[in-house]
Amino acid sequence: MFQAFKLSRTKICTICNFHSTQLHYIKKKNFSQKLKDGPDLEHFIADTYKQYDGKLKLEKGDKSRLRLPPWLKTEIPIGKNYNRIKSQLRQLQLSTVCEEARCPNIGECWGGGLHGTATATIMLMGDTCTRGCRFCSVKTSRTPLPLNPEEPINTAIAITDWGLDYVVLTSVDRDDLNDGGANHIAETVKEIKKRTNILVECLVPDFRGDKDCIEIIVNSNLDVFAHNIETVERLTPFVRDRRAEYRQSLKVLKIAKKCNPELITKSSIMLGLGETDEEIEQTMKNLREIGVDALTLGQYMQPTKRHLKVIEYVTPEKFKKWENIGNELGFLYTASGPLVRSSYKAGEFFLTNILKRRRNKQAENQ
Repeated sequence: MFQAFKLSRTKICTICNFHSTQLHYIKKKNFSQKLKDGPDLEHFIADTYKQYDGKLKLEKGDKSRLRLPPWLKTEIPIGKNYNRIKSQLRQLQLSTVCEEARCPNIGECWGGGLHGTATATIMLMGDTCTRGCRFCSVKTSRTPLPLNPEEPINTAIAITDWGLDYVVLTSVDRDDLNDGGANHIAETVKEIKKRTNILVECLVPDFRGDKDCIEIIVNSNLDVFAHNIETVERLTPFVRDRRAEYRQSLKVLKIAKKCNPELITKSSIMLGLGETDEEIEQTMKNLREIGVDALTLGQYMQPTKRHLKVIEYVTPEKFKKWENIGNELGFLYTASGPLVRSSYKAGEFFLTNILKRRRNKQAENQ
C-alpha cells in the first residue's frame, strides 16, 4: 500500500479536487522503498529535485512532452479500507472526485494514511460535467442525467458512517439546471449537519455568478466555501471552459465573503501551464484583496494526450517561495507544493484547527 509521508499538520499536502488531474500510477522500487522507510516529505522531495537532471520546462515551439520527475510518482492504491469505502460508494450510487479525476493518492486517503482517518471527496450531481475545461479529465455532456433526489441523504449516511472530522463536497458544473445545483448541494450539507458535527467544506462551481445561488450555499451552514480560480487571468480563456471567466470566479468568492464575513473562503491555483511569476503573484493578490482566507498551489498534470500539455514542472524550491509569499500576503493558510491540490487529507487540514477554535470560542460566549 502507498505509505503516508511524515508531515506536520501545517505542512500537509492537499490533493483531490474537482478539477484536479491524473498523476500516472507508476511503480518505482527505489521510490517506494524510501517511502516505506518513512522519509520527511519536504526533505525527500528536495533530495530528489537536487539529483534530477531531466528537462523541467518546454521552450517556445517545442512539441515534445516533459518526462514526469521522480517526486511526482506514486503507486497503485490497495488496502482493506480502500476496498470497503469503494464498495459502499457503489452501493449508495455516489461519485467521488478521487475516482473521476484519477487521483493517485486515493489509496492513502481512503486507506486512512498515517493518522488512520479515511477521507474521500464526494462529487455531487453525478459524474458528468456540462463544461469542458482543457485540463480536466471528468466526463462532459450538454445533457447529463437528472439529479438523484436521494443523493443528499445517501451522502450524509456514508459520511456519518466513516466517522470523519472534515469532509469536502465538490461537484460537476450543471449549467443545464436553473440554479446550477445550488439547492442540491445545500440540501446535502443540511443532511450531514443533521447527523453529525463534522466540518464541511464545499468546493463549488461558479453558478454563472448568480448571487442568489451563492447565497443558498453560504446559508446552508457549511464551514468553508471554496471555489477555484485555477490559473492566471491571461491563460484562463485557453485553460478553462469559455463560461468560466477569471473575473467571474473572483466575483463568486467576493459575494460569498460579503454574505458571511465570518465564513472561511478558499481557492486554488495550478502551476506549470506557462504562467509567469508576476502573473502568479498578481493572482494571489487578487484573491487576497477580496478576502480569500486559504490558498493552495499545486502542479498541473496532463490527464491524457487530448488535454493541455505541461509546459513546466515547477521545482519544490519555487513552490516554497509561493508558500512564503502567501503567508506574507496574509492568507490564513497557504499550501504550496508539487503534489498539492484542494482537499487531500482534509481531516488533517490546518483549517480544522481554526474552525474548532472558533466553535469553542462561540460556545464560551454563549
